[in-house]
Amino acid sequence: MDFEELIESISPEVYKNIQSAVELGKWPNGLKLTQEQREYSMQVLIAYDAAHKSHENRVGYIPLKKKKDLCDAGVTEGNGSMQENVEQPIKWQD
Repeated sequence: MDFEELIESISPEVYKNIQSAVELGKWPNGLKLTQEQREYSMQVLIAYDAAHKSHENRVGYIPLKKKKDLCDAGVTEGNGSMQENVEQPIKWQD
């Protein structure tokens, strides 16, 4: 069985168990996840989400802020980069 077949064979219940194990650091039976198990489990979650969920519903999705939100937060655009409108200490060079 290759990785894609494995992802397709995962049921929603198994997905939730893997997700819970990664979040809690232990399997449903109480055994602690090893670092290797955590890494593989996270890969499985990401691959499952990519195959079965919309972009906005995937693990780790962070919505982009709208320009209005950035302006309200005191952030402006300048020279193609985002800059905060806060006081910055002056750095003197010798």
